[in-house]
Amino acid sequence: MNKIIFWAITVAVAGFLFGFDTAVISGADQPIQRLWNTSPLVHGLLIMSSALWGTVLGALFGSIPCDKYGRKLTLIGIGVLYLVSALGSAIAQDPYTFSLLRFIGGLGVGASSIAVPAYISEIAPAKHRGRLVAMYQFQIVLGILVAFFCNYLLAGISENDWRWMLGVEVIPAFIFLVLVLKVPESPRWLLLKKNDEKHARAVWQMMNEPDVEKIVRDVRHSQQVASSDKLFSGKFNVPILLAFLIAFFNQLSGINFIIYFAPRVFELAGMDSSSSLLSTAGVGITNLIFTMLGLYLIDKAGRKLLMLIGSFGYIISLSVVAWAFYTGAGGLLVVFFIFLFIASHAIGQGAVIWVFISEIFPNSVRAKGQSLGSGTHWVFAALIALLMPYFLNEFKPHIIFLFFTGMMVLQLIFVLFMMPETKGRTLESLSENMSDKSADVR
Repeated sequence: MNKIIFWAITVAVAGFLFGFDTAVISGADQPIQRLWNTSPLVHGLLIMSSALWGTVLGALFGSIPCDKYGRKLTLIGIGVLYLVSALGSAIAQDPYTFSLLRFIGGLGVGASSIAVPAYISEIAPAKHRGRLVAMYQFQIVLGILVAFFCNYLLAGISENDWRWMLGVEVIPAFIFLVLVLKVPESPRWLLLKKNDEKHARAVWQMMNEPDVEKIVRDVRHSQQVASSDKLFSGKFNVPILLAFLIAFFNQLSGINFIIYFAPRVFELAGMDSSSSLLSTAGVGITNLIFTMLGLYLIDKAGRKLLMLIGSFGYIISLSVVAWAFYTGAGGLLVVFFIFLFIASHAIGQGAVIWVFISEIFPNSVRAKGQSLGSGTHWVFAALIALLMPYFLNEFKPHIIFLFFTGMMVLQLIFVLFMMPETKGRTLESLSENMSDKSADVR
């Protein structure tokens, strides 16, 4: 088990880079807009959302190298993309070059949201799978926290402090690249995609798997049942719908709006720039603490209960923030309920999304299903980053928060009436159950 934990943590470092890359731009947001004098729409397109459009492509097409070349080689490529993006965007001299290099980093983020959950779910024992896959989310929020603190500590050190904020990512990107060379390939990928039973067995034996024969038989059986499976054959309608909806609601909660534009939100609530940056670091701390709680609970309480808790927390916090902006109630109230919003996300959607999507698709189409769910997530994340500078300029903040509140009421309905529980079940038994439900739908 120790080896599995080590491999899971190592691979999940891609999540740290994901979180750091996503959040670090918040410190560069306004300085870059002043430096290159871009309009709100151009700033949203070139600066704030360029990485996310790369993430969309990385997520939509990340299943191709994942299936063809393996989880491990894909992860090595992701490390290279992060390294090039971090160094290049830190020294970029114009918005177009900057946008291209952020786009390259986004490809790494998107591909990591396919490769990491797929890899960890395929090596993890069923009773620990939720916690181990959620390690990816823990690393994401740790990366967000470190990025916020780096932004706070580096603010004001030079005229171009934002370059240092972005360039620091080179260090963890290099560490990840070195570490990922030491992990083995996913044994399920070796067996299903390469038909390399010898090496697959060797990996399971390294993992001290007590019944390798049973796993090989189960995986082979799932391969025979799904030998000609295509994602959109109609057989997987239920997991496709579930993956789409959980990813859709993840972004329509407003989480990336808060992560990307936290300093602006706190300044709109009446805080000065220094206090807003410090409060942004508080967002990162809250995210980390409640993600750790989510990690602890996900294999005990289950995925569905965590989503219910998160949904109620979303609705309460977002509606109060909307009311506070509408009435001018003050900055500290907004800060407190933004923290509650972050806590609700961390224990609910944050802990559950990557675990849930990696579980509901069978071995034969897991990477493609992960790609669909992740791609949906990132399309909406990119649209939010693209449009929010414009919406913040055109609409009062309470209108924006009311919209997100309404979306979370819909999420609550989804969780109550559509979302199945997946804890403690093998990937093969889950895939059979989902296929049966899809057949009923047809």
